[in-house]
Amino acid sequence: MYVIDTSVVSALHRNYFRSRFVTLWKLFDEMVLAGGFTSTREALRELEDQGGSAYEWALKNPDLFTTPDAQEGAFVAKIYAVPHFQANMERQKLLQGGRNADPFLIARAAATKSTMLTMEKLRQNAAKIPNICGHFSIPCVDLEQFMEKEGWTF
Repeated sequence: MYVIDTSVVSALHRNYFRSRFVTLWKLFDEMVLAGGFTSTREALRELEDQGGSAYEWALKNPDLFTTPDAQEGAFVAKIYAVPHFQANMERQKLLQGGRNADPFLIARAAATKSTMLTMEKLRQNAAKIPNICGHFSIPCVDLEQFMEKEGWTF
């Protein structure tokens, strides 16, 4: 299973038009129906802020966007216990108008023993999803790595 970040949903809708990338969307939709993805309520809120087709898609797939449970909440606390992650995530939150789904997505991946799927790239000394996942030994891939891992070619 994969925990899908807001950035992936947005990128798919922005760059891969359903009418032109029919096979991609067929495979993606099949994987959604089969329960291959999960996300969090906080990611849904970020998509709501963005609006557009990504948010419309999210509203049609409400089961993907779960409410964090106690285990996930405890893991968010573990993330914020790392001073470097705390400082940088709070700065990101301020810049994004108060929304930051990242720690909740990572906590969901940890709780469900899933792979994190994001468009973010590992950057030295950053508090990006791949950095935090690496710190906690949570598998993390970007969209291209995901497609490769799943054997999707077009």
